[in-house]
Amino acid sequence: MIVSQIPFEQIHFFSSLISDYVLEKEELRSFYNHFPSISNFKKQIEEKRNSFADEARIRLVQSLKEQYSEIKTSPKVLENIELLGNKNTFTITTGHQLSLFTGHLYFIYKIVSTINTARILSEEYPDFKFVPIYWMATEDHDFEEINHFHLQNKSLHWHSSEKGMTGAFKTDSLDKVFDIFESSIGVGKNADFLKNLFKSSYLEHNNLASATRFLVNALFEQYGVVIVDGNHRELKKSFIPYIKNDLLENIAYQEVTKTISEIQNTNKTYPIQVNPREINLFYLTDNGRNRIVSSEKGFEIHQTDIFFSKNEILEELENYPERFSPNVIMRPLYQEVTLPNLAYIGGGGEIAYWLELKRFFEAEKVPFSMLMLRNSALLISENQHNKIKKLNISVTDLFLKTDDLKNKRVKELSDFPIDFTQQKNALKEQFSDLYLIAEKTDASFKNAVKAQEVKQLKGLENLEKRLLKAQKRKFADELQRILLLKSELFPNNSLQERYCNFSDFYIQQGTDFIPNLVENFNPFEFEFSVIKY
Repeated sequence: MIVSQIPFEQIHFFSSLISDYVLEKEELRSFYNHFPSISNFKKQIEEKRNSFADEARIRLVQSLKEQYSEIKTSPKVLENIELLGNKNTFTITTGHQLSLFTGHLYFIYKIVSTINTARILSEEYPDFKFVPIYWMATEDHDFEEINHFHLQNKSLHWHSSEKGMTGAFKTDSLDKVFDIFESSIGVGKNADFLKNLFKSSYLEHNNLASATRFLVNALFEQYGVVIVDGNHRELKKSFIPYIKNDLLENIAYQEVTKTISEIQNTNKTYPIQVNPREINLFYLTDNGRNRIVSSEKGFEIHQTDIFFSKNEILEELENYPERFSPNVIMRPLYQEVTLPNLAYIGGGGEIAYWLELKRFFEAEKVPFSMLMLRNSALLISENQHNKIKKLNISVTDLFLKTDDLKNKRVKELSDFPIDFTQQKNALKEQFSDLYLIAEKTDASFKNAVKAQEVKQLKGLENLEKRLLKAQKRKFADELQRILLLKSELFPNNSLQERYCNFSDFYIQQGTDFIPNLVENFNPFEFEFSVIKY
């Protein structure tokens, strides 16, 4: 049950860029195509339908059937794969790295947001079909970002000496992680499910890509989520023209660089999430994933002895497109060329870098996806909700920084105001009279008046701080209870969704965990939800 919804601009964990985007601030309007309101999807459907060829649909369906050939899934998933061959079927997509046992909670939230967006659009546009997609980032090589998750405030780490794209990492060394997981998770029906899920996913599949496909399918197959692995020869064939453009024309570098400059000129506080390279591609070998770098004589594969002339690399591309891997700048274009996609659902950082890409998409003549901020939530138990009420604080208060929270609560608990604003204003009025006198004398007297004003105002501020400190000592016990609750809900001083793993909540809710999220998340509300379970 949702107990509170908070605008993103009131939560200090989100950048001003994201807060302004969901508020549809005019200064950001040129950086996206259509804002993701339900009514705007009609325009996006028409644009995508007119640009996505039947041949691309045939290739997609055939590739997905091949990818699913060794996994048992639900009739709903198989039906959705077949539907993708229909010109009236479109996708809603999210993507993520192959985080160990899903990593942080927001992995789950992204997929649930995708499911609900597809469901809501199906109700609004009954003449069309909408398929939720999870795009596996199997070619990503940032192993340190995905090799751990937190369970009951304990970090479980996977150690591997392999290099290159993480989807190919062998999972045989994960038995050690499973032993720790098994001993930590406890006993009971829900714990047994999680143990079996981990074991079936990672110990019964030989690489991380197939393990992650099994895991996500097990959690979401009932909702028809289709899992796409972009590391596929047939899918990359359709991307050959765009790879050529990046190699020879540097279109991404030119267009994204211009857009970054425009974003910085719009508001210097907006973060620049990623910067383009002249070539935004990697080359895959058995030994790793290395950047392609242009040189005077042709193209070098960074940190290897591999070299191609211009003609050689184009021949390599035609014969082995699967060896070319898009980076974070090119991956969105690859995704949109591959899928009949309408919207991408991501976190704040992802939306920030997608906003850098519209000019690039226009240059490549590919419709720019609608950008939807995934649902964000704080999950609180019945017991924690009762504590909040007993402490007589609001849920919103807990989102404050620790010092701000303590100061606010102490001022509320005190029998007298701990705010010398009235006294400071009275002092300033007194000194305004002195300034009138000073205007009639020399500059030295005016400076003396100013120095005295600063001194006395500083004195009032120090008294205010001392009074606040004294009251904090008086209410130390209550403040400690509040801070203890805050530490439970904001582990490591972070948002719960950016630290905790779904296991902590599945243990308590069991099979109700994901359905509760599906019931409570509305991806079109663009506010932070506090959900009681």
